Amino acid sequence: MSIIKLNNNGVKNATAFGSITGLGSMTFIKKLTASSSSTLSFIDGSSDVVLDNTYKEYLFTFTNVHPSTSAHLQFQGNAAGGSGFNETMTTTMWGAFSEEDSSSANSFYTTADDQGNGTAFQSIVKSTNADNDTANSGYLRLFNPSGTVGVKHFIAFSSTNGSDESDIYFTAGYFNTTSAIDEIQFKMGSGNIDAGDFCLYGIA
Repeated sequence: MSIIKLNNNGVKNATAFGSITGLGSMTFIKKLTASSSSTLSFIDGSSDVVLDNTYKEYLFTFTNVHPSTSAHLQFQGNAAGGSGFNETMTTTMWGAFSEEDSSSANSFYTTADDQGNGTAFQSIVKSTNADNDTANSGYLRLFNPSGTVGVKHFIAFSSTNGSDESDIYFTAGYFNTTSAIDEIQFKMGSGNIDAGDFCLYGIA
């Protein structure tokens, strides 16, 4: 495993990381911070964003995302030259929860969270309420988005503290296109992203 030496400023000033289990070498590309934001977009070639054939895999992280109102955190993409963030996607999503008082715990799956060649934004976190102590964090991995052979697979994992409970969500699917995907946008299903950090990394 690769190792880097940190100075007294710690990891926050490092831009390249060694190999992590399940990932290759990570290079930080861009950070977006929400502040009552309707959308946050990573667009290749804009504002120092790289989302092209430089890397075969890209990792988006989201940290302490707080909505302005109870809503799902969602994402969509654009193919190169496209617009509207309405690419065709096939997806599946499931989750689990545990109450703070241990009164109940279970896993769940609802077909309404899936898409079959749909063009809607895909949820990666189900409803997170707007209480001050509530937020969600997780990641989205996008595989070979610049390839022109085959579809563009992705997986996402997230954790949120809902109504006095811990929730986890797993999402997987693909953009059903052979065109390169070079734009990704995040938003809430309704209302704004009140706060939170979204970071993009390239995986060598």
